[in-house]
Amino acid sequence: MVPKIHKRGQRTIGLLYYLYGPGKAEEHVDPHLVASWDHGAPDPGRDAEVTYKQLQQLLDQPLALLAEDERPAKHVWHLSVRNGPTDRTLSDEAWGDVARRMVAAAGIDDPGQGSGCRWVAVRHADDHIHILATLVREDGNRPDLDFDAVRVQAEARRLEEELGLRRLNPGDGTAAKRPTSAERHKAARQGRERTAREELRETVRRAVAGAESEKEFFDRLGAAGVLVRTRVAPSGDLLGYTVALPGDVNAQGEPVFYPGSKLGPDLSLPRIRERWSGRRTHSRAAEQTVPSGPASARRRASTALWQAVLVMDGADDAVAAAYIAAAGEVLDALAKTSAAHTRRELQEAAFVFERASRSHVRAERGHDRALRQAARDLVYSGPALGRGEDGATTAMVIDAVFFLVTVAAHWHGKKAHAQQAAAAQQAAEHLRTAYRAAAAQPMGVLAVRGRSLAPPVLRRQVQRVREALPSALAEQVLAEAGWAALAATLADADAAGYDATALLADAAARRELASAESVSDVLVWRLRRAADLPADAQATPLPDGGSVRSSPSGRKAGNPAAKSPQRRRR
Repeated sequence: MVPKIHKRGQRTIGLLYYLYGPGKAEEHVDPHLVASWDHGAPDPGRDAEVTYKQLQQLLDQPLALLAEDERPAKHVWHLSVRNGPTDRTLSDEAWGDVARRMVAAAGIDDPGQGSGCRWVAVRHADDHIHILATLVREDGNRPDLDFDAVRVQAEARRLEEELGLRRLNPGDGTAAKRPTSAERHKAARQGRERTAREELRETVRRAVAGAESEKEFFDRLGAAGVLVRTRVAPSGDLLGYTVALPGDVNAQGEPVFYPGSKLGPDLSLPRIRERWSGRRTHSRAAEQTVPSGPASARRRASTALWQAVLVMDGADDAVAAAYIAAAGEVLDALAKTSAAHTRRELQEAAFVFERASRSHVRAERGHDRALRQAARDLVYSGPALGRGEDGATTAMVIDAVFFLVTVAAHWHGKKAHAQQAAAAQQAAEHLRTAYRAAAAQPMGVLAVRGRSLAPPVLRRQVQRVREALPSALAEQVLAEAGWAALAATLADADAAGYDATALLADAAARRELASAESVSDVLVWRLRRAADLPADAQATPLPDGGSVRSSPSGRKAGNPAAKSPQRRRR
């Protein structure tokens, strides 16, 4: 059940015409009253003798108790209450009870508090009602509407439980402002999937991902094609900014500008500057570490994400909040630079994870430096191809960000951040889909190589799995479709000079595997990252019947000089 308080108005008759009229975005069917301040209130929907003007005059009668200069400039209060598409259809009587509970919760008309305001509840569709009220009480006083939106939301949660409706997660006031119905209708007329506000929010988030300065941020906004205005103090200091989409204009033909704070609480200029407060005093080193290509950037991002996963559980809340916020930047950068076959799902993951990146726990900036640098690397390395090392490292980094998003969902769940936890879980599902698209080709190539291993080499890999993993997990891995790819990876690690059994045991112990759709897939990427193996299996020579090849550093398996997995882990 979603209650929404609309902007206050000054024409009761205008709203009545809309509520009883044919509708604009939706067709209004059988408009009629389901409840009112007075059980005998006239209903223009069911009584042909009653006019809208008569109902308006009754509703506005309390205004006459006040001198004209004491009347509120906007006296029309408007609340809509809508059920979800999967909820059962409520009767008129049930909707009438909902209306009475809502006006009491808001402070419009609470029978226990004496005389209230005049109001009516109109139903013109199965799934929602509209409540119109005049903001002067019967005794001439004004209603107390402080925190009316919070109170009606709380009442909606109680009604959901009592009426057996879909339970929505309570908010904590840190969500970005929802688009208005007018904005949604405007987007539909213009043929856009999302409103201007939502498109601008995504654009600004991508512009700030990994940015290191105001100039860099505003240069990225300009390059993205949005209109930018800045607000400057007399001293010359920059105070804020607003952005608009080209072509999104108001009735006067002027661009509709949105301040950053209206796009998202963390997108105001002061909050963006907080991200830069955690950078190194001398950022020249960071600026010089831009990777040579998309594959290198993805490998570095995978390593940074995995390190964040390993420390999240034991981190202080402020540090965990910083990691989660920076994970949103990595997702934004990844969505911006990935190949077409994964881009849509990554964009959806970034879009929904935006809600999970904020809470009342204030992020302690600085700890997120590696993740913000990873986002920067992704942006400056450019778009990745969907094949070869680019495509394979895309699968690797999606695997890593999936685990960090899953950890974020668990963290929010423990903090009772219901909306954030749900958003993180939804983002994880989009990442699963993106991973399947990214991993199909590289995992397929690895599987072919695994099935081509000589029988003695393959038997050795089976033995390794059973030595390194608990028996139940080992048998699960050996039965999975991805087992052949893991066998090839173990052979590659062995050929590169590693103790592949120890490497596998360490990879499995580093983090839970229960949330993995394919344990063998997860172990493949952990091993290839830890052993610094090419993510694209076609770049790795196929080991022959058990012989040991030199690693890039010249060390061989069994060589005492070879580094241990623990020391070589990236």
